[in-house]
Amino acid sequence: MPIRQKDARAFVTAWHRHHRPPPGAVFCIGAADDDGVLRAVAMAGRPVARMLDNGQTLEVTRTATDGTVNANSLLYGAAWRAAKALGYTRMITYTQAGESGASLRGAGWRVLAQRAPRRGWDCPSRPRTSRGVDQVARTLWEAAAGAPVS
Repeated sequence: MPIRQKDARAFVTAWHRHHRPPPGAVFCIGAADDDGVLRAVAMAGRPVARMLDNGQTLEVTRTATDGTVNANSLLYGAAWRAAKALGYTRMITYTQAGESGASLRGAGWRVLAQRAPRRGWDCPSRPRTSRGVDQVARTLWEAAAGAPVS
């Protein structure tokens, strides 16, 4: 189901385990149960990494669920279909060390790379406060144009 960005951000604030909502998105989608109750959201936007922001790639910057089974897999598949319908040829996302990636595998995504922990975004010219997710290894996932996605 379509969902407004402000509603997706509120859902992420309420349900995401370790991240705040991203500042913006190209599109947001939600998954609702048979009674119309929102159970999960996905937010897709421009890639955070500048080198990947080529105009043809989108990144799933956040998903959140209330624990409904298979909701994340459903949203990863739907996000890729929506991105392709908008003309994008590639979609990526990241998982943190300790997250299995089962939802992504269930949606047909593939691992592209393992990323070492980064030191964080703080630097002398641009001081930043740590949000508790620095120093965590990540896995880069992709749903490319030729990838079979359900």
